[in-house]
Parts: sequence; C-alpha cells; structure tokens
Amino acid sequence: MIPDDELARAAAAGDVPAFALLTARHRAGMRATAIALLGYTDEVDDAVQDAVLTAFRRLPTLRDPGSAGPWLRAIVRNVCRTQLRARRPIPVAEPELYLPAAAEPRPDEMLDTADARDWVRHAVGRLSAPIREVVLLRYFSGFSSYHQIAQLCGIGVDTVGSRLRDGRRILARTLRDTAGEAYRTADAEAETHWALARQHFTTIHRGGYASVIEDWYRPDFSVMFLGALTGDRTAFGTLIDWTMEAGVVGTLRDVAGSDDVLVWEGAFHNPPESPDHCPPTFAWMLRLREGRVARIGVAYGV
Repeated sequence: MIPDDELARAAAAGDVPAFALLTARHRAGMRATAIALLGYTDEVDDAVQDAVLTAFRRLPTLRDPGSAGPWLRAIVRNVCRTQLRARRPIPVAEPELYLPAAAEPRPDEMLDTADARDWVRHAVGRLSAPIREVVLLRYFSGFSSYHQIAQLCGIGVDTVGSRLRDGRRILARTLRDTAGEAYRTADAEAETHWALARQHFTTIHRGGYASVIEDWYRPDFSVMFLGALTGDRTAFGTLIDWTMEAGVVGTLRDVAGSDDVLVWEGAFHNPPESPDHCPPTFAWMLRLREGRVARIGVAYGV
C-alpha cells in the first residue's frame, strides 16, 4: 500500500488519481468525524463532500504529508462547525452554505496543473445548465455574491443557495468517480471562450453588432436586467447602440464557460463629459441553445 505521505506529495503536485485514492482511504474517518459533530443527518455526507473539495484546494498548505488523515478530519470539523453556526430556526428557505472565504483564491487560480484544471472543468461540465450557471458564477467569476447570481440567472436568492448545495454534492461525487480519466484540455476550451468574447466586443466597438445579433442570437432570445425579464433582440441591440453612441468603451476582464453556459465580465470606461453614464463593471450570463444565444442575464458591479 502506498503510504499517505507519498500520496499527499503526489496529489499536491497535481496527481489527480493520488488525491482520489488519498481521500477515499480516509473517507470513513472523515464521515465518522462529521457524525460525531452533526449526528446522523443528511448534512453528514454534504460535510464530507465539502471537505474533499476544500482539501483539494488547500493541499499546498499541508506541511506534513504524513499527517494527511488528521488534516482531512480537521477540515471536516471546520466544515461541520460552519454548518452548526449556520443552523437557524427560521428561515429555512435560505440556509447558509459552506463556501470558501472571500479572501481565498478562486478555484481556477488554485488549479496550478493542467491535469487538475481538466479534471475540475470536466466535472463542472457534467452539471445541468441551471446548476452550472450558479457554480460558474460562484467559483469562477467576480460576480459571486448570492444577490449578483440571482440577478444574472433570474432566480431567487434561496434558489441560488439550493442549486449551489446540489452543485457541490454532484461535483464532489463526479470528481471522486472520474479521477484519472482523460478529458479535453481546459486551457484550450478557455481560449476558445476568450476568442469568442473578444470577437463580440471588437464587433460592438466597430459598430456592426446588429449583424451579430441577427446571426448568433436566437429569434426567441430574451434579456434580463438585474433579474427582471425586460426585452428581446431588438431591445438588446438598442441598448448596445445607446451605450456606444454615448462614447462608452467596454473592455473584457474575464471569461468563463462550460458548453452552453458562458460568463463574460468587463469594465465600462465612460467619456469625460458623462462620467456616470454606466456603472464601473458588468457581467453577462449567456445561455446557449443549439449553438445560438437564447438568453442573456445582465448585472452591474462597482
């Protein structure tokens, strides 16, 4: 049997099967730790799954690879304590979910090896589109608050919470079950998403976006501003024209995507004569159907 310290070192270096084997070896002890704190409840498996995801992100902080087991159980205890603090008599519609602290790097920034990026992106791609939307926004974008996610997806804050909970549960199971498989490269997929976004914004600034809307946006396309359904292709084109005619320049800051769900983030640069014309930052959540945009959610930030 491969010792824990060898598995931990290999996992920290990006060996996905080693990480899967290490966590599988200690899963029983992690579950026992969760039961001791939470009792025999449905939250136990959630706590273990959250701890596995947390351990994957924090492997570089494990100073003693030989103590991987106690370290994993300590993460479970921290997750359980967070869940216990979040338990409230009312309301039950919006349970506080265990999520990474705001000061922590985003998951995509923690995935230093290509194999790890491919593994996680592949798992995200297996989520249903509604769940994938909130997961991409929460973990792979700067518009990650429950309120911003609700605006971009056109759903309630409580629904954001429940979809994140389901997403993390499915993601943890998929990561466990697919370790060591071969996937298409996440870096190549990311560059494809970037190229598409750059093409769109270049076309916007050249004044020819009407043809893009006609060709790439479905006839039944709809747009949501700040969570409210407000228009169709014509309304969206009018908004783009109004913004550009005012001398506003939009620049891309970040792009994330998975199959038929894309997230584009950017900044507005207002002209001197109208410094408050647009908010400082924006995000578009694009949902595709049959290769064309069916819906865009729009939200603004500071």
